[in-house]
Amino acid sequence: MGDALTVHHALTRNFAGDLQRLGQRRIDVRRYHAGAAQRRRRIAEPLQTLRRDADSLRRRQRTVANGKLGRQAQQNVELEFRTYPRLGEDDEAAFAAAINDKVDGMIIFPSRPQVLRPWIRRASRAHIPVVCVATDAPESGRLGMVAIDTLASGSIAADLMGRFLGPCQGSVAITVFDMAITEHAEKYAAFDDTLQSFYPNLCLLKPIEDHDIEAEAYGKSRELFERFPSLCGIYVTTEASIPVLNAARDAKVLDRLTIITTDLFPDLVPQIKSGTVAATIYQRPRAQGQIAFRMLHEFLAEGTNRSHQVALSPHLLMRGNLDFFLQRQSRESVKEKVQQLREATDELADFA
Repeated sequence: MGDALTVHHALTRNFAGDLQRLGQRRIDVRRYHAGAAQRRRRIAEPLQTLRRDADSLRRRQRTVANGKLGRQAQQNVELEFRTYPRLGEDDEAAFAAAINDKVDGMIIFPSRPQVLRPWIRRASRAHIPVVCVATDAPESGRLGMVAIDTLASGSIAADLMGRFLGPCQGSVAITVFDMAITEHAEKYAAFDDTLQSFYPNLCLLKPIEDHDIEAEAYGKSRELFERFPSLCGIYVTTEASIPVLNAARDAKVLDRLTIITTDLFPDLVPQIKSGTVAATIYQRPRAQGQIAFRMLHEFLAEGTNRSHQVALSPHLLMRGNLDFFLQRQSRESVKEKVQQLREATDELADFA
């Protein structure tokens, strides 16, 4: 499955590890299993449910140290991962099952906000708070939203593209999962606005929707390169950057394209180091998951009714700072493993 540092991967793999320390001792994690057509390193977006012992949680004093909740609070939260085959398929059934199970809260990736909006309202009427991650479901009654600043992401990518290309006259493309997703529509709008404002020599083409399917991303990219020989740059807003790179390589246009991607995973690292990818916009997936969980836990523990909306600033990774970033990630991973070992030792001591 790999160690892909993508938003959707981190909201499952990293969520389980991080949130075990953040909010639960007993954990029932049923990970998403993508369909056979999906990449092995990919995990479908999480629909998560949170259960708690409400009276006990309210009696206990909540302590936060180094980003972790107190061990007493950990004993009263159970985290579950509800599964569905892929984005947009059976997500409503998973949502309905969570409501019927009378969970205490949900953390979701609303890939189809127009479809999930009534379900979120239904959850709200049942007094089940919902926090959206990665993208939003506006006017749904959700408790809060944690995502990357999409306007900043799109604007940064466009400004980089314009500066890299200079006075070049030509077309620029953008790939998205689906324009119905709020996050991707906002990225496209910000990218387009910035190009029009500062780089009128570049023409942005109609967005390519790849629906997170590798074959579709590859096929549509090959068609794009054949139809627009003057194409000089492409911004990949999803994790499906490798199929786009493969299509450009097979079409023999890779060396003349300026390519900006999204997030970071092992296959992308050598592409950045070689200069094939000029930059990637890192969406801080682990931070998104941690903040969303804390937001929901705070509501459940303290009963606050305020709505939360957190937009994190994206991180820009390029060849010059990539090694530093990877080294920092490695150090943090070692620290987390040491902390996990200490906590496991403490738990064993409790039974001694």
